[in-house]
Amino acid sequence: VAAETAVVMLVYLEQAWEKQLSKGRRTVEALREAVLQGAVLRVRPPIMAVTAIIGGLLPIMWGSGAGSSVMKRIAAPMVGGMLSATILTLLVVPACYSLLKEWSLKREAARAVTGMDVPAAEPVGAD
Repeated sequence: VAAETAVVMLVYLEQAWEKQLSKGRRTVEALREAVLQGAVLRVRPPIMAVTAIIGGLLPIMWGSGAGSSVMKRIAAPMVGGMLSATILTLLVVPACYSLLKEWSLKREAARAVTGMDVPAAEPVGAD
């Protein structure tokens, strides 16, 4: 669920950025606006899915019948995983997308000013 939600989030972010590019806006401000627009479109579906999943897991966590001790050990990490995956999808994925695209924009701007290709950073320890 989390991987699919993150991929769909990236698709929405990319579509919002392409929309800004089609308007001729290729700035960091336009990128940030696109990230906000794309991310806002994807807030409700993951929240609804996580709410339904957690709603189904809570009775298992609170159960006291036969086998409940085993089921509680399964349900508790799933609830935590769904909550952390939601935070990751809604906050971290758009932030990383924005950082990478901003870096790319700044690199393109530097290349346009100098007329030369800006070298990528070499990995630490590379000889």
